[in-house]
Formats: sequence, structure tokens, C-alpha cells
Amino acid sequence: MNLLDVIAHHGYAVTSIALFLSCCGLPLPLAAVLLTAGAAAHGGSLNIGLVILFAFGSALFGDTLMYLGGRYTGWWLLTEICRLSMNPEACIFGSARSFHKRGPRVLLVAKFVPGLSTVTTVLAGSLNMRLRRFLALEGCGALIYIAAWSLTGFLFAPFLLVVIHWVERLGHITAVTFAAIAVLYVLWLVLSALRDVRLSAVEKIAAKDLLERLRTPTPDSLLIIADVRSHGYHDPGMQRIKNSIRVDPGRLKEDLEVLREFMLPEPESEIYLYCTCAHEATSMRVARMLKKDNCSTKVIRGGLKAWVKAGGPLERVPPDDMEHLPKFE
Repeated sequence: MNLLDVIAHHGYAVTSIALFLSCCGLPLPLAAVLLTAGAAAHGGSLNIGLVILFAFGSALFGDTLMYLGGRYTGWWLLTEICRLSMNPEACIFGSARSFHKRGPRVLLVAKFVPGLSTVTTVLAGSLNMRLRRFLALEGCGALIYIAAWSLTGFLFAPFLLVVIHWVERLGHITAVTFAAIAVLYVLWLVLSALRDVRLSAVEKIAAKDLLERLRTPTPDSLLIIADVRSHGYHDPGMQRIKNSIRVDPGRLKEDLEVLREFMLPEPESEIYLYCTCAHEATSMRVARMLKKDNCSTKVIRGGLKAWVKAGGPLERVPPDDMEHLPKFE
């Protein structure tokens, strides 16, 4: 059973669920779903007006949930969404400042840009946009997007049916394509595993062992604890390891220069890195760069959570180190 058959039999439910899940961040082919729903409506299986109505209701519901998530969790939800990016911190602040600069009217076209819609709905809540204004702009944007694709499918249904027919006949090519994608994915996993093996040369230390090391300092050595978290400097009241310094992964080269100047007077320096990433990914990356500069570097196994569990001392992040998102008044 192809997508057209599924939507012909369960069109309203399929389009509604697809719109809702996409608004919540799942990467779904919404344009294909709406085009197919419009084509099914042309064939008489569905009512084009109801397709648009159900899809619009689901999209607005999903977008409102993401808005409220941003409103009541601050930067946390945006942080979780940005974890998949190459530079999470740049994703957070770059998106926020760009959205604030371009203004809320970006909500009118956000759904036409893959990935932008989810970020902008969360940002609208995080930046304190008024709910009434958000609903008006996001509602218009969702309606424009849904109507554009649905009506295109409805008006060009005969052409779309021909395309679907040829896609079905060329199904073996599609299968080969997916197989090639699967092979590339497996290759990527293998390369990632090899990279992890190479990075495993970076030495790790247990939080309790570092605590013991701090209790017995040596006068001829400088001990530095560096916070390399991509997140954690946005909300007041956030904590870090006591007397640690920040090394921002987003501006690593600049911070390394400062760190080298800081270590210059000491004959020996020991640098201990921590983050909150899975498998200490950010700490390992920074440690690798420090090792290239012949720095004595270790990564705290388990990061900040392990330090807290071991009973290590904490302090609040100083106000001068905090990052502040812009706000809509």
C-alpha cells in the first residue's frame, strides 16, 4: 500500500498526526503528505476543506505546545533541540539573535524552511512573545504553508498521479538508494568508532580521585579545572565546579590563547576538563586540541554529574560569565 492509498483511507488522521509530530520536532516529509492529501481530495476520497482544517488545527496545537515549552523551560528546550547541531551554543544564541533581529514576522515563512519552524516556535516562547501575537502570526504562517501544498496537490493531481506511478515502477531504484544510504550510515558508524578509539588516548580521571588530588596540592604545579560545557551559562542560579574557569567550545581558539597566558608563569600545569555531554564528548574534543599544544590534560569521567555525586564543592556561575538571551517586551 503506497502513501496515496494510506491517505485516501485515513487522510484526515494521517495529515493531522504528521503535522503535529513535525511541529514537535520530528523530521517528516510534510510537503509530500500535504501534496498527496490534496491529490486524494481531487479524486473524491477526501474533502479539501477538511484536509486544510484538520491539518491547520493540528499544526497550531503542536506549535502552541512548543511555544509553551519555550515559555516555561527557558533555554532548556531550545538546548535539547540544538544538541544535534555541530555547535550547540552557536545554534542557541545565533538562532535567538537572528530571530530577535528579523522580528516575529519570520513565523509567517518559517514552515517553508526545514528545521526553522521548530526553533522559532520555541524561541517565541523563550523570548516572551505575547501569546496572542504568536497565535496570530504562527496561525497565518501555518495556514499559508498548509493551503499552498494541499491546493497544489489538488490542482495538479493528474500530474502527481503520473509521478507516483513512475515512482512505483522505479521502486527497485528506490530500494538501491536506501541500501546505499544504509551502507553509508554503517560506514559513518565505523569511522566514528575508529575516531573514538583514537580519542580514547586522552586520559580520564574519576571525580573522587581529583577531589583527593585537590586535598594534597603540590606547590610546583598549577592545577586548573576548566568548564567546557556548551550549555549551563544561560539561566541565573546555574552552578559549576568551585574555582573552575570557563573554556567556551564555541570560541576555543581565543580561550586557548588566554589559557596559555594564564599557565605561562608555572613550570607545570595540569588541566582537568568537564562537561555534561554523553561520553564526555566535548571534554574529549577540547582535550585533544590541548594535547596538540603539549598540555597535560585529563577529562573528569562523568563530568559535572559525577563531581556532584562525589560530593565535590560547587559555586554559582558568576554574573559576568552569564549569557543573556534577548527578550521581546
